[in-house]
Amino acid sequence: MAEEEGSAQREAELRELREVLAVTNTAWDETEHTVHSDYDTFFTWDYEKGARPKLDKLYEKAKRAQWNAQTDLPWETEVDQEAVVVANAEASGGFLVNVDPAGTPVASWGDKEWLRFGIESQNWTLSQFLHGEQGALVCTAKIVESVPWIDAKYYAATQVMDEARHVEVFSKYLDEKLSGHYPINAHLRALLDDIIADNRWDITYLGMQIMVEGLALAAFGFMQQMTTEPLLKQLLRYVMADEARHVAFGVLSLQELYGQLSTAELRERQEFAYEAAVRMRDRFLQQEVWERMGVDPKAVAPILLQTPERKVFQAMLFSKIVPNCKKLGLLDAADGWLRHRFEELGVIQFEDWADTGEEYESLQAQPAGQAS
Repeated sequence: MAEEEGSAQREAELRELREVLAVTNTAWDETEHTVHSDYDTFFTWDYEKGARPKLDKLYEKAKRAQWNAQTDLPWETEVDQEAVVVANAEASGGFLVNVDPAGTPVASWGDKEWLRFGIESQNWTLSQFLHGEQGALVCTAKIVESVPWIDAKYYAATQVMDEARHVEVFSKYLDEKLSGHYPINAHLRALLDDIIADNRWDITYLGMQIMVEGLALAAFGFMQQMTTEPLLKQLLRYVMADEARHVAFGVLSLQELYGQLSTAELRERQEFAYEAAVRMRDRFLQQEVWERMGVDPKAVAPILLQTPERKVFQAMLFSKIVPNCKKLGLLDAADGWLRHRFEELGVIQFEDWADTGEEYESLQAQPAGQAS
């Protein structure tokens, strides 16, 4: 009986995985993308700086923490992408670990094919970081317009500069050190579209500052620890210090508002956070890489289901999101709806991990140039 239930569960997971992999971006040559939004722009004639002391303190820190993407990183560093991919694979035990590819299109692949896959995977990952940073740039510019408090406008303006620098630095790394760009992943684009299109300023905060930036911080930390390439390691260290400050900004701003919302309004925010979490989990399956390699993504679903690292990595992506949702009161509002959803995703164990406000202080204590 237990064996039959296990088999049925695996079949259900496989079907779900294939449905996710079927959603992919076919607009490979698209260079422009328009999203309509209809929201109020707030002017405030109350210019009292420091009325919200924690936001003011963060603003002062942000001004001191600015860095120059062109001059503060050692761009003269030589990057041999093939050597980096091989070194990263060796550090993790090889290109294909604990996975049986029998019966899939990659069963006959050797080191040559897996090396190419590793290169394409790196190009894809950094491309998604780049696209996500432009999403953050647009969303934070919207926050400057739509948030009603002057201290929040001041801080958000510094984040616009941060995000422009992040777009610049990832674009430069892709152009000068790697070997190709990828279009935005369909799941990520759909999420960014929803965040930008919503006319409520706090949803822009929740979607970008808490969900997308929280996931980015976890992903950057994972790559920063795993990569053997020193320039990328240092680049990510700089970006992570900024991102932690951005998430802290979101938490500080939303704590005040969410304490005033009704149960029904909080439930709407919980549902939005959950949907964003599922979309972000799904975006890391690299459908576009498999397509470029000439493989139907759905045909490799059995391999992805076997890979133990996938579930560990997907869970770790929420190590920043869950404690911040708890700090905002979203986990247990509306009869604990979001808590139950995170339990189903298998990520509730992160609720008592350090929230990003605590992490930001530790990142600031270590100079950005000292990559750990």
